[in-house]
Amino acid sequence: MAEQRRYRPLSSTKQLEKTMTRYYALTRYHRIWGRPLRRPLAWVTSGAPVELIRAFNIHPVYPENYGAICGTRKVSARLCEVAEAAGYSQDLCSYARSHIGSVLRPELAPMGGLPKPDLLVTCNNICGTVLKWYEALARLYNVPLLALDTPYLPGDLNRHTTKYVLDQLQDITGKLEQFTGRSFNGRQLQKNLAISKETAGLWREIRDLCKAEPSPLNVPDLFIHMAPIVVLRGTNQALNYYRTLKDEVRQRVRRGVGAVEGEKIRLVWDNIAIWYRIFGFFKDFSRRGACFVTDTYSGGWAVEMSGGDPLESLASTYTGIFLNRSPEFRAGQMAQLIRDFKAHGFVMHSNRSCKPYSLVQETIRRRVMRETGAPGLMIEADMSDPRVYAEEPVRNRVQAFLETLGA
Repeated sequence: MAEQRRYRPLSSTKQLEKTMTRYYALTRYHRIWGRPLRRPLAWVTSGAPVELIRAFNIHPVYPENYGAICGTRKVSARLCEVAEAAGYSQDLCSYARSHIGSVLRPELAPMGGLPKPDLLVTCNNICGTVLKWYEALARLYNVPLLALDTPYLPGDLNRHTTKYVLDQLQDITGKLEQFTGRSFNGRQLQKNLAISKETAGLWREIRDLCKAEPSPLNVPDLFIHMAPIVVLRGTNQALNYYRTLKDEVRQRVRRGVGAVEGEKIRLVWDNIAIWYRIFGFFKDFSRRGACFVTDTYSGGWAVEMSGGDPLESLASTYTGIFLNRSPEFRAGQMAQLIRDFKAHGFVMHSNRSCKPYSLVQETIRRRVMRETGAPGLMIEADMSDPRVYAEEPVRNRVQAFLETLGA
């Protein structure tokens, strides 16, 4: 019977493909598409306050998202090798190596690489590597680099920290005025923030629908369908997409349709997806009726946007990103997900590339198991570089874990 269980894809995937295809077409032809003509293009890190960038009518492009695409299309290894041959260490983030490899050898890369940036914008709230990564890109392309420093939060966000980030945002606003020759449009920023807030709310509601039994989504759905909230945050395209997705997911809940047929085990995932095994890895779970009902990674874009002054809202929202928080905060978050989603266990991806995410996972794992009684499995891999993935040892550990859960 286990072999007869299957994974149910979403009909919304077709609209997702159209949405993302249009976004990358606009990226390729941004200089001749839209108004005003010759719209600047910025390479932006995923945790940067993009609503401000969009307020200056700059088109944002995400090399991290592109790194995930390289992983799913199984070209990361050869692109990483190009970067490594140029002197970049194999210990560096595979997103960075994949992207730098695509810059050095665009003919090997999906879509022929990303168009040359006019501006680089980075924020260290989820990753410190991005600072040096973008410094290298700034030297290579000789374009301006704007960096936002968000202090690590060992406890709650305080007024002093918010002001420190707010002062930087005000300075960046002035530099964007100089770069674009346009005055800051506070009303446009407020509009972008309102759209982001509603979009994040929809994404949060979609994720919460997975509390239903059976869960209407499995974690590969969350990983794939999070793309618009990353690259189109603050736009009506993302907002409209998540309205459509929510309707389909809600219909599944009403009809009692689960993402995994015969669901009997509910799990929580921690860390970035293993992109080159996005479906293959989870197949061993779904065949045994195990569904990943939620995760910590895609939840990073379900944050509640702070209210008040627009720039102050950006300062507090983007500083409070969960990867910028303490292990105690993250353990509490994981334990709460297990309780809220009635999970039987959890799986942590010890991701070679993402040190901020991975280095404290063992501390978190022990605490979560102690607080919830749910068993936790740790598997070693990499989000984009398949050369460090050992299939048989991983499969053996997964099978042993599932047997302890009665699957």
